[in-house]
Amino acid sequence: MLPVATHLTARGGTEIRELTSGDDLDALFDLVRRAFGPVPGSADSANRRAAGQVQLEAAIDGHRIFAAFQGSQLVASARYHDMRQWWHGRSLPMAGVAAVMVAPEHRGQGVGRALMTATLQAIADRGYPLSTLYPATTPIYRSLGWELAGGHYHATVPARSLHTFTTPDVIGRSPIPPGDEPAPTERPALVRRAGPDDAEEVLAIIGRAHEQARDCGPTTRDLGTIALWLADPELFAYLAPDGFLAYHWRGGHSEIFVQLALALSDRTTRALWSIVASHSSIASSVRGRIGPTDPLYWLTREPDVSLSDRELWMLRLVDVPAAVAARGFPASAQLTVPLYVEDDTLGANAGLWELSVTGGRGYLTHSPEATRPLTIGVRGLAALYAGTPMAVLRKAGLAAGGNPVADSELDGAFGPPAFMLDSF
Repeated sequence: MLPVATHLTARGGTEIRELTSGDDLDALFDLVRRAFGPVPGSADSANRRAAGQVQLEAAIDGHRIFAAFQGSQLVASARYHDMRQWWHGRSLPMAGVAAVMVAPEHRGQGVGRALMTATLQAIADRGYPLSTLYPATTPIYRSLGWELAGGHYHATVPARSLHTFTTPDVIGRSPIPPGDEPAPTERPALVRRAGPDDAEEVLAIIGRAHEQARDCGPTTRDLGTIALWLADPELFAYLAPDGFLAYHWRGGHSEIFVQLALALSDRTTRALWSIVASHSSIASSVRGRIGPTDPLYWLTREPDVSLSDRELWMLRLVDVPAAVAARGFPASAQLTVPLYVEDDTLGANAGLWELSVTGGRGYLTHSPEATRPLTIGVRGLAALYAGTPMAVLRKAGLAAGGNPVADSELDGAFGPPAFMLDSF
């Protein structure tokens, strides 16, 4: 992604620009405390703070932190993570906006909106087709084109329930390259501890898992961030030829928190969750980040896996044609739909388009002579992109026009609903 100029904008006595290493970073830390509250002082938090410091320095070096100043006083800040996001088995560059904060005494004065407008423009200038964020409040983000798109789910299961899984009806074959697959009667492939040196292999396995599952929404980070995560002494990570598991302890010894458990085969899925189950003599419960259709729901003998938390995230199509062209679609989807897109912030997205989907690929081309188009704002388009049914968008006032046949085709092309497996 290409950096933009250090100075972004200035309005009403407020200057918005990139934060640099030469700025007073103590003022930024003070703003964090005033905006989000004090940071706990546990040893676990100390490890996380150290990792946060490394990530902060990387964000400054990467020109990804923006700040609003009134005179020399830092009054607001926002950053984004350089990420990739999976959409129907294909990954796209994505800017994950985070740590948006305004000093309490400067709230309600338009500073936050000016900062986010400048940040969005910088993300667009740097070529990102998509942006996501977890909102503390939605009006400001909706006004700039983000919309609720998917969920980040936590599920809870008694640890004892993972000891004995249901018997598989069918023994599947592993997607390991031909010649390396275990025979149906063989034990699962060796699972070993993983560390920072395995970051490249971990990323490759995560990507293969999302591609095979045709997932919509999950994100991945850069190699350095994954290596830093794997170096956390509080994290226990395990790697198989076709799977990955990462977890840590919570509440002393009472709970295991699974940060990620992905596999490409039934055997490895069972093997990884069996590692978690081995702690049931100490931990009474397991809590984990899983998708809404994770195989774990179908593995336990009883319906013990319960959804314990859901956090909604928002999506913004920054470059609409690029976002459509880069994502995956079902191979069976075939459609041509005229669209009239409204986008008051990034005008290049607005206007009459023709959306075509064929052979698992999507195309959006200007079509000034299109008739009877589906009229949709960039917010509604973000929700549709993330699998929200057209009937819901119409009832919410996010889409109008078009016809029922096109609605059905769009539902089939953009489903299923999106989810994430991490937060930022």
